[in-house]
Amino acid sequence: MSVLDRLGQKLLFTFDPETAHGLSIAALRCGLPVTGRPLRDERLKLSLCGLDFPNPLGMAAGYDKNAEVPDALLGLGFGFAEVGTITPLAQSGNPKPRIFRLTADEAVINRLGFNNEGHAAAEKRLEVRQGRGGIVGVNIGANKDSADRIGDYERGVTRFAPYASYLTVNISSPNTPGLRTMQAREQLGELLSRMMAARAPASAKPPLFLKIAPDLVEAELEDIAAEIAENKIDGIIVSNTTISRPVLKSGGAAGETGGLSGKPLFERSTIVLAKMRKLLGRDIAIIGVGGVDSADAALEKIRAGADLVQLYTGMIYAGPALPGRIVAGMARFAETEQLKSIRELRDSRLDQWASKPLS
Repeated sequence: MSVLDRLGQKLLFTFDPETAHGLSIAALRCGLPVTGRPLRDERLKLSLCGLDFPNPLGMAAGYDKNAEVPDALLGLGFGFAEVGTITPLAQSGNPKPRIFRLTADEAVINRLGFNNEGHAAAEKRLEVRQGRGGIVGVNIGANKDSADRIGDYERGVTRFAPYASYLTVNISSPNTPGLRTMQAREQLGELLSRMMAARAPASAKPPLFLKIAPDLVEAELEDIAAEIAENKIDGIIVSNTTISRPVLKSGGAAGETGGLSGKPLFERSTIVLAKMRKLLGRDIAIIGVGGVDSADAALEKIRAGADLVQLYTGMIYAGPALPGRIVAGMARFAETEQLKSIRELRDSRLDQWASKPLS
C-alpha cells in the first residue's frame, strides 16, 4: 500500500464504516482518487457470455448500491463493475449500526439489508451512461416486505435488461429474512424459469448469473447445479458473505450478526467455487468472490475454476489502488509464466480445491 493509500485509509477509519463508505462514493463522484491509466494487457483479455472483458477483475455488488459510480470504478482498473443490490422499491435496510470492521482479520461483518434507492433511481443513472462502453452488471433483489419476491426479481430483469451488461439474481444475502430459502431446489427452479421467461421478450438479452451463499452443503450445491443446467442460466457467482464464523483474531465486533466478508472468507468460498466447477462442467461461467485482496488470491480463484474474480472488502483495507496493483500483478505473472492468456491457468488446481471438505 502506498503512503497516500495509508493516509486515506487512516482518514476514513476515523469515521464509522457506513459514513466512510458514503465518503468514498462521494470522492469517486468528484473524480477522486486520481489513479494511473488502467493497464491494458492482451493476455488478460477474455470473452465470456458474449462479453469482452479487458481483464478478469471486477468490483463486486454491495459497494455501488445505487449505480452512482460504475465508470469511476472502471477507471480504477477494474475490468467490470457490478452495481446493486437494487430492489423495486427504495428501502432503508436494517437499523444502524450495521457495518463492523474486523481490522485484525481484514474482514467486515455487515447486516445492511439491501438498503438502496430502488429501481427508478438506478434506472435514471444507467440510462444516462448508455453508450459509454465498459462492462457494468446489475445485481437485483427483492424488497424485504414483498408479498411476491419472485415477481420482484422479474421486475428487475425487465427493467434493467436494456442497460445491464449482465444481470445477477441475488438470493444469497443473509440479511433479508427468508431470502436464502430461495436456494432450495423447488423454489430455485421456479425462480430461474421465471427469470429466463422475463428476459425472453427483451431486445437486449444480457447474460443471467445466480449469486449463491458459501454456507451450503454438498447436496444443496448439487441441486443448484442441476437447476442452472435445467434452466440454461449463463453463469454463477460464488459467493456471497458467510454467516459462519471461522476462528477470528478480532474481539467484540466478531460476535455481531450478519454476513462476514474479507480474508477469512477466502478458503470456504474457494472450496465452494471448485465444487461448483466440478458439478457444472467446463462451459458454465463462474465468477469467484471472497477474500480477494492480492494478485495471488485472484490467480488462485482462477486456478480453482473461476473465469472472473471480484472483490470489495479487500479495497477497504488496501485502498483504491488495489485493483490496479492486482491487474499489474496478474500481467507480470502471465509474462513470467509465458502464458498467452490468463485463461490457461483456469482449473489448474481444481482437483485440490474441490477435494477439500466443507467444514
